[in-house]
Amino acid sequence: MTRRGKKYLDVVQKVEHMKLYSPQEALELVKEVSYVGFDATIDLHLRMGLDPRRSDQQIRGVVRLPYGLGKTVRVLVFASAEAEPVAREAGADFIIADDEGIKKIMDGWVDFDVSIAVPEMMSKVGRLGRVLGRRGLMPNPKTGTVVKVEDLANAIDEAKAGRVEYRVDRSGNIHCPIGKASFSTTQLMGNLTAIMDTIRRVRPVALKGLYVRRVTLAPTMGPGVKVDPAAALALEVGL
Repeated sequence: MTRRGKKYLDVVQKVEHMKLYSPQEALELVKEVSYVGFDATIDLHLRMGLDPRRSDQQIRGVVRLPYGLGKTVRVLVFASAEAEPVAREAGADFIIADDEGIKKIMDGWVDFDVSIAVPEMMSKVGRLGRVLGRRGLMPNPKTGTVVKVEDLANAIDEAKAGRVEYRVDRSGNIHCPIGKASFSTTQLMGNLTAIMDTIRRVRPVALKGLYVRRVTLAPTMGPGVKVDPAAALALEVGL
């Protein structure tokens, strides 16, 4: 049995574990129970009613968060000769345009948060599937990270502004950061709303039955706070 520290035991008493909180209540409480000395990340955990083994029940995409993630996002671009100056001008942190750069990643270098590629580079980037795939760093058209040269600057801007990828994992769960504990409740609510609004809109037509089974918010270290799934799904951007 895992032993918990005194700080954890103090804050966990503030959470009613059988209660389903409203999104507003949950966000206020999850900020309160983040007890670490650094600015913790607040994560959203969704237990879905999807079967990830079925191709028609796999959902994946990207959400741009209105208030960002509260951190500097390092963007790498796999660029062709035409795309290289565009990527540099748009503020890409790293640019890879040759086999030497590809080898560097194959050797284990992954000090970046988002990778973007132009289609012309994907034949080379494909060799990096084992390294980038398991870290969620592989460029993919579905997440807006394989783009034409004319769309590259906008893709870099969006990545740096704060965007998160959502996807159903093998266990039928979705995990997304929504911001930092230092964010105001209004900022966290804005980011949570953007994600839940998107999740609702991408519900597979083939799904029968309950879509979102459980919603939990939790800080990097601290107890989870359960959210009423119906209330979370009712959040809409613009309301």
